[in-house]
Amino acid sequence: MSETTSDADEAIARGFWTVAAGIGELREHPLVPPTASEVRIRTRYSGVSRGSESLVFHGRVPESEHDRMRAPFQRGDFPFPVQYGYACVGEVEAGPDDRIGRTVFCLHPHQDRFIVPADAVTLVPADVPAGRAVLAANAETALNALWDAQAGPGDRVTVVGGGVVGLLVARLAARLPGTAVTLVDVNPARRELAEHLGAAFAMPDQAPCDQDVVFHCSGRAAGLNTALGCAGFEAQVIEVSWYGNREVPIALGGAFHSQRLQIRASQVGHVPPARRVRWSRSRRLQLAVALLNDGRLDALIDGESDFERLPDRMPSILADDATGLCHRVVFPDEP
Repeated sequence: MSETTSDADEAIARGFWTVAAGIGELREHPLVPPTASEVRIRTRYSGVSRGSESLVFHGRVPESEHDRMRAPFQRGDFPFPVQYGYACVGEVEAGPDDRIGRTVFCLHPHQDRFIVPADAVTLVPADVPAGRAVLAANAETALNALWDAQAGPGDRVTVVGGGVVGLLVARLAARLPGTAVTLVDVNPARRELAEHLGAAFAMPDQAPCDQDVVFHCSGRAAGLNTALGCAGFEAQVIEVSWYGNREVPIALGGAFHSQRLQIRASQVGHVPPARRVRWSRSRRLQLAVALLNDGRLDALIDGESDFERLPDRMPSILADDATGLCHRVVFPDEP
């Protein structure tokens, strides 16, 4: 067990909290020395989730989901005040000797330093830059969605919704041999990015039909109905979006029954049943991090803010009309 800072006994950390709908602030947290089974992390980067984090920031988590929605190291309770997030990348500055200085990923809220059990962090491989590793949680969601869909080589795959998760699903699907992947989005600017990731692109009114597997990732009712229109006979629509407390009208008329379509929820909280016996969550996350050894994915990080400015920037980052992808938070070298 080693320490790299002499003032560890008096360490103070700062974390981002949502204190009311649309309002955030930085709060201080005392850090006691880690035990023999813990590590202390100095955060270098974190990522802002425009999906679930937006619902939390705006107070849209349904009361029925308050327990299930909790992040692994969340402080506080829904709706407010709450410290929520799950995409931190940093360096181990105290803990087992073989971990000191290693770059790791942790499902932890935005905070400049934190202490967690040693088995709660995932080592970031040398071929994955720390700044890209903030995509790990989203990559894990995308990987889980592909497992839920049981997508395979040669499938015709459509992904509706070109946010971070949708683009990661498209990229992972495009790496399967022989697949033909199409990204459908209302924003024509996504065409170049889709092609960069190995997928074709279509606007909703030109979305392909008769698809083997369809993923819905837009978080909008219109997107889900577009996804249903893409599905071939007895095909599955994998619903990756989560809507919080919003009601979602679904067009179950038309061809839904005659085509024997299915809508299946995919949620990263559980490994799909077909793999659950062999795959733990930690093993799945290790794979998700390793799959980030793909330079094309840097294009998914299109915004950046200093941690100090996060309370001021978060309202615009998570605005309902925001069109950005992954927003990366940069932490100071010396918290």
